Amino acid sequence: MSGDPSSTCPSPDDARRGWPDPPPGPLRVGYGPTVWFGAHLPLIAVDGSQSPPLTRYTEAAHDAGFTAICANYHVVFSSPWLDGLVALSSVVDSTADMTLATTVALPVIRGPATLAKAAAALSELSSGRFVLGVGAGSSAADYAAAGIPFDERWPRFDESVHLLRRRRVSRLGDGWLASAYNTTPDRIATGRDYLRGIGNGARRPVRDVPIVLATMWAHVTESPAQARRWLDALARLLRRDTDTIAGQLLVGSAEHCVEVLARYDAAGVVVWPVEDPVDQLTRVGEVVIPHLR
Repeated sequence: MSGDPSSTCPSPDDARRGWPDPPPGPLRVGYGPTVWFGAHLPLIAVDGSQSPPLTRYTEAAHDAGFTAICANYHVVFSSPWLDGLVALSSVVDSTADMTLATTVALPVIRGPATLAKAAAALSELSSGRFVLGVGAGSSAADYAAAGIPFDERWPRFDESVHLLRRRRVSRLGDGWLASAYNTTPDRIATGRDYLRGIGNGARRPVRDVPIVLATMWAHVTESPAQARRWLDALARLLRRDTDTIAGQLLVGSAEHCVEVLARYDAAGVVVWPVEDPVDQLTRVGEVVIPHLR
């Protein structure tokens, strides 16, 4: 998953139909623009326990005020990882009016033609509620497993996107899916300026281009010790520095989580609870979402 602002989202029409549009108006607590919330399916059990049934998780997300269900993709990982497209297809009937999305799928590894067919099927099964987000990926292990040189990922990705466009399932440069633990508020601001330049050149307002934080690991707790325990665990899992990700992820108090999201100033965020997923979705819905709508 890439933090590069040249990453791809759905076409403008698909984006307007798919990604929830945030309502206008300031936050009640005086922060930045309103954001919408998506829930990432628990494709791995971060805490080592058995993941909850995906249907139950999806229903809990809907009840908590989330408006999208999302999944990403890895071929190999340090823990068993469910296939994102298969997982999304299994919860279509439980999503009501929620958007389903990939954040992101990897067309280079999966193959653009195969991915296009799967995307078309999910769109049909969900009555048009599916949004295909794609990226080049950040895992060299995934590319090694697929027998593709990692240093060829960007040229091959560009080629794959053009093939997807010909199959009318995506367009180039329609949005930016930024991996939360691979970016910072400053990088988001820089990327927004970059997109603004492209938008001005194409006579397209930058506000038309959604910027979404994906893979936002989360654990809302008022216990500093518990927050630190999860930050240390995520640092080991993601091979990142604990103090660095502390300012990037929604791990800590409700106030901390709201402040982190305000600094990013993104249109949306895809939350992935690291423990007690159903309970955490409910907690985010109770103590975080109301301050950002």
